[in-house]
Amino acid sequence: MTQDAPAPWTPQGDGPDPRRHAPATLRNRDAIAAVLRNELPDAGLVLEVASGSGEHIVHFAVTFPALDWQPSDPDPAALASIAALRGDANLPNLRTPLLIDAAGADWPIDAADALLCINMQSNSCGEEKSVGYVACLCINMIHISEWAATVGLFRGCERLLPSAAPLILYGPYLEDGVEIAPSNLAFDRSLMERNPKWAIRNVSDIDKVAVEFGFKRVRRVEMPANNLMLIYHHDQDI
Repeated sequence: MTQDAPAPWTPQGDGPDPRRHAPATLRNRDAIAAVLRNELPDAGLVLEVASGSGEHIVHFAVTFPALDWQPSDPDPAALASIAALRGDANLPNLRTPLLIDAAGADWPIDAADALLCINMQSNSCGEEKSVGYVACLCINMIHISEWAATVGLFRGCERLLPSAAPLILYGPYLEDGVEIAPSNLAFDRSLMERNPKWAIRNVSDIDKVAVEFGFKRVRRVEMPANNLMLIYHHDQDI
């Protein structure tokens, strides 16, 4: 029997089908994956903070089968969507979603909770090693959350990631000396109408928080539709 299409994504949305669909994921997932190909390590566990509908992380689990992927979100509706899409995909490298609020002081994970098989060719795996988290990805969260979530993202990743590991952000951002695109200006206004604590954030403000928690921005990548990818490395010497 053919399944109906997932419902459009609305945070806190509900309905008989838990799967949600964020139309933008189909437009940006390949462009994001192209950047990730140059930024992610070859193996290990990648945490996505604020996975939303779950469509991005399913796509990345298919695209990067040598990496294990850990989705998370604070919204129960999002967690239900991720779990349903994970069940549909049936991928061995996609983990059960975790309830993580980026703004929260304590995340229910630690830096070495991943046990990956050394011999991935074997059906049974007698020898295991602790590899921990090797990267963190956060897509389209910073502008649609309170500033405390951005601070919490870097605080949590400081505890989670080893030295030189990347924290990778995607979304619309403001930049000093760069004229804001009219579409982003209109989007920023609409965000603040929905919630006065939401806004497109300035890269310089994010950089300051990054340094506070031991991260340094190493790359800025221009993306389609006036978006950016910002790559930070955990530099324990800062």
